[in-house]
Amino acid sequence: MLVLGIDTSCDDTSIAVYDGRENKVLSNIVSSQYQFHQEFGGVVPEIAARKHAENIDIVFNEALKVAGITTEDIELVAVTGAPGLLPALLVGLTFGKGIACWKGIPLKGVHHIEAHIFSSFIGTSPQFPFLSLIVSGGHTLIVLVESFGKYRIIGKTVDDAVGEAYDKVAKMLGLGYPGGPVIDRIYRNYDGDFLPLPKPRVPDFNFSFSGLKTAVRRLIEKGYVCEQIAASFQKTAMEYLIEKLKRAIREFQVKRVAIAGGVSANSLLRQTLKKMETEEGIELFLPEMEFTSDNGAMVAYTGYRKFLIEGEDNLDINAVARSSL
Repeated sequence: MLVLGIDTSCDDTSIAVYDGRENKVLSNIVSSQYQFHQEFGGVVPEIAARKHAENIDIVFNEALKVAGITTEDIELVAVTGAPGLLPALLVGLTFGKGIACWKGIPLKGVHHIEAHIFSSFIGTSPQFPFLSLIVSGGHTLIVLVESFGKYRIIGKTVDDAVGEAYDKVAKMLGLGYPGGPVIDRIYRNYDGDFLPLPKPRVPDFNFSFSGLKTAVRRLIEKGYVCEQIAASFQKTAMEYLIEKLKRAIREFQVKRVAIAGGVSANSLLRQTLKKMETEEGIELFLPEMEFTSDNGAMVAYTGYRKFLIEGEDNLDINAVARSSL
């Protein structure tokens, strides 16, 4: 079955073609909008929606071209319906409904976080259960995944997501937007001493990044060098994520661990996780770099798997800005 995967949940317009029979991604086209949001230091929903509307047909045609197929070959449309920026979601969902209706093929709505969870398994098949750490600009979660559709959230952020914290710290330091790649680059090139920063204390496996941001602001006010602050922030933030994850592994006795979301591209996080494979005896699943950020491939893969289990959705499904797993 050839699946068209569509994601317009935030500021990336992405469409992919996935071959379910071969478990292979035939194309995964992403059109980023970050340059249009840079001056605001974050994503503006109205601008994002307008750019999606301008780009989605171009991205769609490119995805078909790279995959070497036509619209006649598409057998299933999988599209992100929740959560995300509502104006942005509506563009992709409406586009997907239009194709499904036009070609008379089934439609499958996909939960954005669920798609991220399975992004590490594109081209393979997941083994259950596993722990998933989802780290992105909008989400920071630890989820116990027992099967497709059966999830237990065991930890989540009580304020900012880790990617959001990166963006805000970068803005305070005058490093631009998005903050994750530039702070990671500074960390890789930094060879000095690190400044002590507090790790927020919240119950159980939950996260908080507001206090860490406040501590960064105080270091800026004291006149510390930008590079030292940025590198110290990354070191502390990644240690904080890993400490919580290690506790979850030991508490739930689950040795399969998958990482997902835009922050899963972070070099320090990946390096530390790979060390954990030996130290903690875990089986680690990392997404390919092209599948770390929002992408249509993860939507197509997850939509296909869920379609086989649940069947198609009605064309009257709605976009939802906030939706838990």
